[in-house]
Amino acid sequence: MSAPEKSAPPRREFLRQLAALGPLLALGSTARASSPAAPAAADSAAVLDAHHQQGPAQPPPTPAQLEAHAKLMAIPDIRMHGAEQIALLLYPGFTALDLVGPHYFFACLMGAKIHLVTNQPTLAPVASDLGLAIAPTTTLADCPAALDVLFVPGGSQGTIAAARDAATQAFVADRAPRARYVATVCTGAFLLGAAGLLRGKRITSHWIVREALPAFGATPVEERIVWDGTLVTGAGVTAGIDLGLALVERLRSRAYAEALMLQAEYAPAPPFPFVTPRTANPALTDALHQMCEPLRDGARELGRLMPASPAVSSKPPLTP
Repeated sequence: MSAPEKSAPPRREFLRQLAALGPLLALGSTARASSPAAPAAADSAAVLDAHHQQGPAQPPPTPAQLEAHAKLMAIPDIRMHGAEQIALLLYPGFTALDLVGPHYFFACLMGAKIHLVTNQPTLAPVASDLGLAIAPTTTLADCPAALDVLFVPGGSQGTIAAARDAATQAFVADRAPRARYVATVCTGAFLLGAAGLLRGKRITSHWIVREALPAFGATPVEERIVWDGTLVTGAGVTAGIDLGLALVERLRSRAYAEALMLQAEYAPAPPFPFVTPRTANPALTDALHQMCEPLRDGARELGRLMPASPAVSSKPPLTP
């Protein structure tokens, strides 16, 4: 006769419960929006409806997953469902990590609609600066006019080229004033600056180009995430992950953002101490800074050509 089954260790049980939550949170881009105050039964129906929208490739939620979803709904102020329209701009030569970090968290917002917007004439995959291609879902012309979030990733010479592109600049200048939030990370700030959206703003960007930001009339800030009204900017590359979480907190709640941190196991522990321009070997810092002088020159030239009409509000938006 076999020995009685032992209960699962606490960590294993935690991971099992987290695995049950994950698929429900990840339904974000297709789940139908419902009122945050809706009864649990109706809310479970919305989850099942989201599954049917995803098609037969996705298994239906299990009873354990629906129970886990109900537990999340019981957390005060978590606001599980919404109907946000979120657009992320794609252009040849963008930096993939600038985009995919925030995209992960945006796509886990249940009920939100994610638009991957290409500045190219077709929906062909758009290659990043290191060759990772992302398949867009819409074009500049077909992107919704009213957005909750307009997000712009950075890059290097591809970003300069996109900022010089008339159609891309017109798109950014048109959508930004209507958006609830305008967000960028790294050198994506160049695209906003070229459209005249940074004048008078406190912003951050990658340390290697921060000194060029005054060319757009902006005040550079040495911080990882900077808010100025409805505009939020992130420092270099990996700061996009933090920016995505900061926006999730604004759009839904701190609890929702923390749930996604758990799901993604976002708890950075680098293999060696954090390296910054202040702590790194000066030879490394100087060489990298010198290598990027053409990029800073390109930003300054964009600043000389920018229009004179800021379009991003300095007033914080009303919380729904």
